[in-house]
Amino acid sequence: MIDKIELSGNNYKISDSFHKYATKRIGKLDRYLPRGNKKDVIAKVIITEVDRAHNNKYEISVTMEIPGGKVITAKDECSNVFAGIDIIEAKLKGQIRRFKLETTPHLSKKGLKNLFIKRS
Repeated sequence: MIDKIELSGNNYKISDSFHKYATKRIGKLDRYLPRGNKKDVIAKVIITEVDRAHNNKYEISVTMEIPGGKVITAKDECSNVFAGIDIIEAKLKGQIRRFKLETTPHLSKKGLKNLFIKRS
């Protein structure tokens, strides 16, 4: 689990339930990282409330700093912050898979395909 997760809000007060949910969803992304990079990952989550003409929307951006100088970011605009975290989790998962493919020399496209396919 990613230990260093910083949550902050611009024009938005972060509730305890959202803090727990975001920590759980973003924190479990370390299982997709290469083994050498799991320890010192820092994740920063910023929620900004954007007033629109019809209703309020929230802009959520997550930045993950991986040791070695790699930064992975994802951004989404949604009307529900909980749904936004789910969408961002999926985006980050794909980016981490690509990062793992680049950094781990023994994984080929064929090996990576077999690694992430769910088997019944």
